[in-house]
Amino acid sequence: MWKIYGLYYILQRLMINSLRNQFFKSAFWASIQYIPPSLGLAWKSSRWLCALIGLLTLMAAGLPIGIACLGKAIVDAIVQKNLSLTLLWVSTEATVVIIQAGIVRLLFLTQSILGAKLGADINILILEKAVSLELRHFENAEIYDSLSKARQQASIRPVAMVTDTMQLIQNSLTFMGYVGLLFAFNAWMVVALIAAAIPATISEMKFSNATFRMRNRRSPDNRRLNYLEYVLANDDHVKEVKVMGLSGLFLSRYQQLAYQFLKEDKDLSTQRTKWAYALSLLATLTFYGSYAAMATLAALSRITLGSLTLYVMAFRQGQQAFQSGLTAIGNMYESNLYMSNLFDFLAIQTLEDVLKEPSPFTENKTPLQSLETGFHFHQVGFKYEGTDHWVLRNITLTIPKGQSLALVGHNGAGKSTFIKLICRLYDPTEGYITLDGINLKDWPLNPLRKRIGAVFQDFNEYHLSVKENVGVGQVDQLNNEAQIHRAIERGGATEVIHDLADGLDSILGKWFHKGIDLSGGQWQKIALSRGFMREDADVLILDEPTAALDADAEQAVFERFRHLTKGKTSILISHRFPTVRMADHIVVLEKGSIIEQGNHATLLQKNGQYAHMFTLQAQGYQ
Repeated sequence: MWKIYGLYYILQRLMINSLRNQFFKSAFWASIQYIPPSLGLAWKSSRWLCALIGLLTLMAAGLPIGIACLGKAIVDAIVQKNLSLTLLWVSTEATVVIIQAGIVRLLFLTQSILGAKLGADINILILEKAVSLELRHFENAEIYDSLSKARQQASIRPVAMVTDTMQLIQNSLTFMGYVGLLFAFNAWMVVALIAAAIPATISEMKFSNATFRMRNRRSPDNRRLNYLEYVLANDDHVKEVKVMGLSGLFLSRYQQLAYQFLKEDKDLSTQRTKWAYALSLLATLTFYGSYAAMATLAALSRITLGSLTLYVMAFRQGQQAFQSGLTAIGNMYESNLYMSNLFDFLAIQTLEDVLKEPSPFTENKTPLQSLETGFHFHQVGFKYEGTDHWVLRNITLTIPKGQSLALVGHNGAGKSTFIKLICRLYDPTEGYITLDGINLKDWPLNPLRKRIGAVFQDFNEYHLSVKENVGVGQVDQLNNEAQIHRAIERGGATEVIHDLADGLDSILGKWFHKGIDLSGGQWQKIALSRGFMREDADVLILDEPTAALDADAEQAVFERFRHLTKGKTSILISHRFPTVRMADHIVVLEKGSIIEQGNHATLLQKNGQYAHMFTLQAQGYQ
């Protein structure tokens, strides 16, 4: 009885008092909440692999104890000089060891397969969340940091959580078996076994926390490091970097950050190694102290040589099992820290997550105006999150169905933001916008955006085939070559495609084998073709899409644009007045407000800002 009470008392003093602060006052207690969802991700990824890992873990847990008992039997048979019994036990142990090796290999294979599948599933989950984010999220550096931290080891941590959980179960079962053997011999050895392993585990957990905090803290600098690498080794930047002589500047900044990271990693690793070695000596001294006590008893014939073998193996293996179990707990703690980054990123709220603000249209359940009336801006204002500057303010405007609207103004007047509000890439900060009498907030995003075809000034250059570059303008018609050819003709890219050896199958861009780089004007024609691909759209938007085209090509594009947009609503942003004057209605923006509007002739008669801008540009052509 005294053994049980003594063991309980020592464990209470060593574990409860020493670990209470560590568990309850540290981030571990808070981050333990991510164990169930992390294991849930693994289970969802592959149930049968998780179940197989669990079964193999249970099988692997009992075999070491059986091998230890067989070792005792072999030694006792040798002492008894019983040859047949010795060979029987040796062959039995060999069989068990072979089975154990097979289970270990199969367990490793199963974990590797699960890790590969789960890694892919987690990356897909992160990307699915990323594509659900809104434009405002991508303009926020903190969101980029969150994405960077989520991707940092998140693909490997869930499977590590499964592996460590199974390792904890396996080592706990193995340890309890060894404890049973040692407890029958001497309960104080069990106390020594446990006590010697705890300090090293606490130290590892502290260093794991420090490593995690350090990596999170330098996430912005890590993104800066990646950016510098991208600038130095990407064809989009190589011309200007070489001509301007920027390689030395950027390379020195890269080296400074890289060596800063190296110093931080080296210092932390050095401290971690020192403490790990010092505390491992405690476990080693404890083992050999117990070994000396057991050897003394064997020398005095208090225990048999077989029992000595059994107890020494039980103590060594038990110590390793307990240490491995605590290491698994430490690894789970560290994995929890990284998984918190993943789940924090996945918890970012998007438009679909936030309850919509009630509007007069949803309250009445029916539109206040008849359908097919076009866009209406009702005292719309917008400013970016975290700023006090109004990009647009007091915008009240009607864009009737079928009207062509041109937006004119200096850079920074709010023209592109106006377009982004119509596409619902942003919601107004104040006021509201309606389409066909219904608040844009009440339109489901996909049906709304299917009604809109847009070509932006900063269009994308997809390193894909010509067919895909144009076809993605309407994904469900990606294989409709007739529609793709029509879009290419409307975008003025026919000659561009004609000069390519593989036609529609030509790969654009230089990232991939046989890729062909285009000039700025050629890329712009491909982007215009992509915009014209959306034939079903009843709203067409061109946001300064012809800046890289010559005057003849631009004139041809807008002539086609006028023809194609008959009966449709079209919105155009351009600095070139020969194009602007074609619009039915022209709006002049200045510092986010409408200062003039009307058709070309009316605005010239007003002799205001529009007339001044038109006259200046006209003089440039004289």
